[in-house]
Amino acid sequence: MQKREQGKQGGPGGGVAATPTPKRGRPLGSGTNSAAVAAVAAAADSAAPHTLLGPTLQVHSAFADQNQKRIVLALQSGLKSDLTWALNTLTVLSFKEKDEIRKDATPLTKIPGLLDALLQIIDDWRDIALPKDLSRNRRLRLLGANALVTGFGNEYEALASSDNYSQSIAAPGSYSSQKITTRHRPTGWWFEEDGLFNLDDDGLAEKQLCAVAASNILRNFSFMYENEIIMAQHRHCLETVFQCIEDQNTEDEELVTNALETIVNLGPYLDLRIFSSSKPSYINMTEKSAVQAIMGMLDSQIKAWHCAAAELLGRLIINPDNETFLLSFATQIYKRLVDLLSLPAVDAQAAAVGALYNLVEVNMDCRLNLASERWAIDRLLKVVKAPHPVPEICRKAATILESLVSEPQNRVPLLAYENAFAEILFSESKHADTFARILYELTSRPNNKQGSARGVWGL
Repeated sequence: MQKREQGKQGGPGGGVAATPTPKRGRPLGSGTNSAAVAAVAAAADSAAPHTLLGPTLQVHSAFADQNQKRIVLALQSGLKSDLTWALNTLTVLSFKEKDEIRKDATPLTKIPGLLDALLQIIDDWRDIALPKDLSRNRRLRLLGANALVTGFGNEYEALASSDNYSQSIAAPGSYSSQKITTRHRPTGWWFEEDGLFNLDDDGLAEKQLCAVAASNILRNFSFMYENEIIMAQHRHCLETVFQCIEDQNTEDEELVTNALETIVNLGPYLDLRIFSSSKPSYINMTEKSAVQAIMGMLDSQIKAWHCAAAELLGRLIINPDNETFLLSFATQIYKRLVDLLSLPAVDAQAAAVGALYNLVEVNMDCRLNLASERWAIDRLLKVVKAPHPVPEICRKAATILESLVSEPQNRVPLLAYENAFAEILFSESKHADTFARILYELTSRPNNKQGSARGVWGL
């Protein structure tokens, strides 16, 4: 039995180009490597508009070593200007080109309090976020009804531009002699009881943008080897990102995508038993709910999500400690992965084949269940015959078929594909050797009476 693959792609692929392609969620021009620490200092003094939140600053890789405490305190402050500066700085520092080596840089997750501060930004947004499919009804304000201005939100800006505001102010000293019979009040959101101590729409949008930026930084962290193990053993980090993908139908799509890509990168080091460990828990997340969240992403119609979920399953099953939790959903997993094989998108086929390649190496039941899945053999053969543009995917598909035929219970149903196997064998395919072994296993066993009567490949 072949050993399971232990390797993992460390980040997004791509050839060397004159101008590096920016990462997802980052503005154009963020791929440059030139350093200008003065721009960071200037940004700390003034708040950047929320539309400019992103890696618009140029930061030297050693900047984090010299300003560790400053960055963490800025994240913890909750002030818009400080958060903008810190998130911009970390976005640039966490972005690592494919061939870039930062031997002198401190692993960002090892900075005390940094990872927790980023997670707190995401948690704060999720605490105040309203689901996309929920609309809040308007309610009249009861608290502070006698006060025109409470001091929250954009009240003063609205009142300064209102003509009614100037008309409702009496001259000095006239309060005892004049009586204002009518009070002209603006009809802003602050007269709603729900908005009295909450953020207005602009504030919510800015909080959401900060949460997405923080999730993008975590995603960038997960591409660096020195950060992966730390993040995979950080329960609060895993609970936060798994909860984000669990709420895929109501949460911001970019936040969900960043969380999913983070989990995929951490997959080979992830042990689902951490959710029942003695480490402090911040969110109620169990092993079963974590797998259910992955299955929800696998069933999604969004290509990027179901491809990443399939890849994640293939990486999680490498760890034998995760088998118990994943195999309880084996039937749904096989059915969905076989469905992905039928899609015309080559990346969906590649993700499904990669996951099945690791799943069939787990135990005999996995091989029996996959062989009994309708259309599984046909679609694996289609990947080989097409062929898939990536030769490694064709090799894995052929290896899956070889694993299936190694089980005696699978030989009778697989004999129906004997002609298809022979066709590939004589087509001078790169995988002819694999299909020669398949035909030999299929027809040469003495305990297979039907195979002995029909097959000649074992003679």
